[in-house]
Amino acid sequence: MKVPMTPRGYARLKEELRQCKAERPRLSEVILVARELGDLSENAEYHAAKERQGFLEGRIRDLESKLALSEVIDPAKLSGERVVFGATVKIEDSESGEASIYTIVGNDESDAKQGLISINSPLARALVNHTIGDEVTVRAPGGPRNYEIVDVSFSALTSGNTDAETGTDRGTDRGGGEG
Repeated sequence: MKVPMTPRGYARLKEELRQCKAERPRLSEVILVARELGDLSENAEYHAAKERQGFLEGRIRDLESKLALSEVIDPAKLSGERVVFGATVKIEDSESGEASIYTIVGNDESDAKQGLISINSPLARALVNHTIGDEVTVRAPGGPRNYEIVDVSFSALTSGNTDAETGTDRGTDRGGGEG
C-alpha cells in the first residue's frame, strides 16, 4: 500500500535516514570502547550504546520502509476545487464563523500548529472529496462540528505558518483538526 507524502516530507525523511546511517560508525566506536572497559554486566556506557544502536537500527528500518512505500505527490502540480491530498483548504466554522486554513499532508508531515494536518486525521477525512461551498461535519471530542469549505488551493509547501496570500494564521482549530 502506497503512502502519500509531499516532496518536502520525502526530503525530510531522506535526510533523517542519511543522518541515522551517518551515526552508525560513531556508535560502533562507542560500543567498541565501552567493551574494552571490562565487565560488560556492570558497564552502563556499553548498555546505553547498545540500546541506542537498537533504537537507531529500528529507526533506519522504519525510514527505509516509509520511503519505499511512499507515493510523492507535489501539491504545486495539482489543481481544482475538490479537496484531495496536498490541498490547502480554507474552512469556516458554521457556528462561530471563525476561519481556519489547513494543508492536507502525509502522516509524518503533520503539524497542527503549522496548519498541516494528516490525511488520516478526522478533519482531513471529512474534507476529502468535497468542494467549495460544501458543508462537512467533523466528529470532535467536544461533539460534532460543522465547517463550510470556503476555498481550495494547491501550492508547494513552505516553512511558514501563515497563508501567504491572505496573511491568515493557519491552524486556528476549534475542535476537529488533530493532526
